Amino acid sequence: MPIDSERLGPLLHLRPGATPRVAIISASYGAGHSSASREISRTLTRAGCATEIFDFVDLMPWRIGGGLKAGYTLQLRVSPDSWGSTMSVVMPGRPLHRPFHQLLRLSTRHVTEAVRGADLVISTHPFSSQIVGRLRTTGRLTVPAVTYLTDAAVPALWIAPGINLNLAIHEVAAREARLLGGHAAVVQALVPPGAAYVPGQVYPDPLAGLHVNGPRALVTGGSLGAGALEQTARDILACSDMTPVVLCATDHRLKRRLDRIPGVVALGWRTDVRALMATSDCVVQNAGGFTSLEALASGTPVITYRSISGHGAANSANLDRAGLIPWARDERELAKHLVVAADSPRFNRLALGFPDIVQLLTGGFEETAVA
Repeated sequence: MPIDSERLGPLLHLRPGATPRVAIISASYGAGHSSASREISRTLTRAGCATEIFDFVDLMPWRIGGGLKAGYTLQLRVSPDSWGSTMSVVMPGRPLHRPFHQLLRLSTRHVTEAVRGADLVISTHPFSSQIVGRLRTTGRLTVPAVTYLTDAAVPALWIAPGINLNLAIHEVAAREARLLGGHAAVVQALVPPGAAYVPGQVYPDPLAGLHVNGPRALVTGGSLGAGALEQTARDILACSDMTPVVLCATDHRLKRRLDRIPGVVALGWRTDVRALMATSDCVVQNAGGFTSLEALASGTPVITYRSISGHGAANSANLDRAGLIPWARDERELAKHLVVAADSPRFNRLALGFPDIVQLLTGGFEETAVA
């Protein structure tokens, strides 16, 4: 039952003749947060704002941000299942949270300089949200601050005191944000122009030169090609008549291994992912990030399989709970979902009907806290 409601006023004011400045802070740990920032910038610029995107990696002094990024990339490639354990020990209330937060606070001066003169600050990564929230609670930032939650699951590190509003892509995530003490509203998920399904639109086959016959399952582990993609490809071969087409991204070793498996199509870095989705019979993903939102919008059925531990598994559970992406927990369930996907109609599978980001920021919103 609802227990409380609160209306927050507009966080962004659009007036004739005025051009409000919006500072967007992302972090290039994977491509999803940066992709979300670009879409926020595009949407707000079209609405009449002047936007600037900053990478939290570059706002850390002494190349610390770059070191964290290199460690993140290496860990996801070498031991992706250890990522959940790593993140769990830096969450609020856990042993390493305080020293980790102190490490993030080394960026305070550069973040303060980046947002100076802004009328609104938007963060698309938990690291930057922690610092922006602290700037507001200490009075060093007096303009509104918003977190755009790029994932379907909301770990405690995402929700920072001082942040005015957390924008979630589904009510399941918004509810988690509220339970962690944050104000939250559901926003229409942002995807690039042209990503949404258009009835009757035909894409040229990106794999025409490879002579791939029969139904296809596009396998993705995000911009790093992270997770058990090789085993996923083998499982698809074993339990279905689909050809696994694997996006290896920047993992050249993975591509070389997959090239040696008969029946698997291994692709390196691609810029035509939308066309690959549109010409596939399903998308099999493992982390529930930005790529999964693009897949949902494309009209292609999406399946979660062999989730990355930590945020990947949490996202998978919430996307399944929200009825957006089914989570196949073993090979038997994968086979069942592949059969269903092959016969499924095409339509935009994103949760629709929510206000867009401009409407929420400029019009205020009614928030209902959930017990």
